[in-house]
Amino acid sequence: MPYLALSFELGARNIDDVEHWCFGHGALSVTLSDCRDDAVLEPAPGEIRLWPATRVQALFDAAANTTTLLPALCAALQLEPAELAVSTLEDRVWEREWLRDFHAMRFGRRLWICPRHEAVNEPDAVVVRLDPGLAFGTGTHPSTALCLQWLDAQDCKGARVIDYGCGSGILGIAAASLGAREVQCFDIDPQALIATTDNATGNGVIERLQIRADSAQLQAGVDLLLANILAGTLIELAPALAALLRRNGRIALAGILEEQVGAVTAAYAPWFDTATFDQQAPWIALAGTRR
Repeated sequence: MPYLALSFELGARNIDDVEHWCFGHGALSVTLSDCRDDAVLEPAPGEIRLWPATRVQALFDAAANTTTLLPALCAALQLEPAELAVSTLEDRVWEREWLRDFHAMRFGRRLWICPRHEAVNEPDAVVVRLDPGLAFGTGTHPSTALCLQWLDAQDCKGARVIDYGCGSGILGIAAASLGAREVQCFDIDPQALIATTDNATGNGVIERLQIRADSAQLQAGVDLLLANILAGTLIELAPALAALLRRNGRIALAGILEEQVGAVTAAYAPWFDTATFDQQAPWIALAGTRR
């Protein structure tokens, strides 16, 4: 069944008012997208951040009466007719459609992130099976990719690991797949904890993961710690993260833009001599050893 798609730029309009009008007049869905490729960094749980230039697309039944619907929408939202794009959207199996361009990816020498519909045939491959979901982390973002490359270069056999800000659980699951004996996964987002549990179960490593909603539950003395979050939060957390690592334990910090490296390095200087591990401009990953 095809759909009638109506789209326009949000501008200064209130998104709650726009959604209320659309759903009140029969919309089946309302989707927001970026008009200009502006970055929206990680929102807090339950928070909805809009791009500076946001486009709205409302889907209606193809049989909707456009003779009355289009003028009513323009009048209610103060849109000029030329600002409203009208098209027909063919129905598809949407649950699988978004996976078309998600393929197996290798990080480092042997670590692979692979969607469930593909296979990896490399003899020494360590494979984490993961489909995109609501929680952050599939390996497609440069900061996650940098952390995965760092993990592949570590000796994870028998290690105790913390994945701080675990998102989908991708880093913790990768550490367990590489041989870590215990991985503590922490996140403040309930969706992330659900995703981590599901993904760890699907990869057969759930028994080695401890999934935490409270950072106070994290046990110190670990060998490896990864924190793929934002630079401001990394700076605030420096004393707490340093306290979680044993002497000579290794840390990886990601989610850092090039211009933020100096501030993050200074924040960790009392405990670590950090250096750039790798970068995918404009993102940089730092690594260091606990003194």
